[in-house]
Amino acid sequence: MRSIDEITITDAALDQMSTTTNPRLKEIMEVAVRHLHAFAREASLTPEEWLAGISFVTAVGQACTPYRQEFILLSDTLGLSTLVNCLHDKRSIENGTKTSLLGPFYRQDAPQFNLGDCIGSDPGGQEIGVYGRITDIAGKPIPHASIQIWQTDDDGMYDLQKQDPSMMDFRGCFNADAEGGFHIRTVRPLGYLIPLDGPVGDMIRAQRRHGFRPAHIHFLIGAPGYRELVTALYVNPDSHMDSDVVFGSTASLVVETRTDDSNSPFPGLPTIHFDFSLAKAAVEDTSGRVGADPAQILARSH
Repeated sequence: MRSIDEITITDAALDQMSTTTNPRLKEIMEVAVRHLHAFAREASLTPEEWLAGISFVTAVGQACTPYRQEFILLSDTLGLSTLVNCLHDKRSIENGTKTSLLGPFYRQDAPQFNLGDCIGSDPGGQEIGVYGRITDIAGKPIPHASIQIWQTDDDGMYDLQKQDPSMMDFRGCFNADAEGGFHIRTVRPLGYLIPLDGPVGDMIRAQRRHGFRPAHIHFLIGAPGYRELVTALYVNPDSHMDSDVVFGSTASLVVETRTDDSNSPFPGLPTIHFDFSLAKAAVEDTSGRVGADPAQILARSH
């Protein structure tokens, strides 16, 4: 009979899982077990500490609802979502616009708008225009690409955080024109504190982190034959641009509004101009969405 101790337990666990028939599941679980066991050994975890960790993960799960995804927030604040995004980018056969986080506030079935429309029902803040083109990496326009966009309102809140989260606002779907062009109206987004009223907030406070995200606008862009692009534009100036609590901001996605843009389709409005470049899809490409609509995730678990 095998003698089990703090070293041999890892091989014992891997041996029992060796009959897993799905090769990718087998690989992932073997790597996970090896690293989890190495983590416990390196940290020299005590039973009390491990139970505290189990309580924390349990609380994260209990905080999830059809309108709130605490596990995505946890993944984002640990840098894991950005790491998975970076690994996804490395698998691309071409280098298009850099990806960024889908985040915990994405929703399926946002309303459809026409080009030039405003995505906010009450743009009470500083209204701005956003325009550009969707192209391939050589700059060739991609006609009629689908564009989903979502952001905070002028109070720095997403619709999911409002009193009636079933209502959608400051998000929408567009289609680029025949030349790959798009132009929309919205408000200048505000940087904001991530939700700190749950277990992830307790972790952030214990780590003495500020908990802020810089101002940004999310985009999800797709077209047949191209990799779906999940990204965001980060709007300067913002004091947290270099210390995003979820590690989403990166130099190539930082933009500023301009009032002197002679090419702007919105005369008189501060405007952001940005052209998005889509990489061609490979046969083995899978989704680049590190996240989902909270309601979708909850439905999958039942």
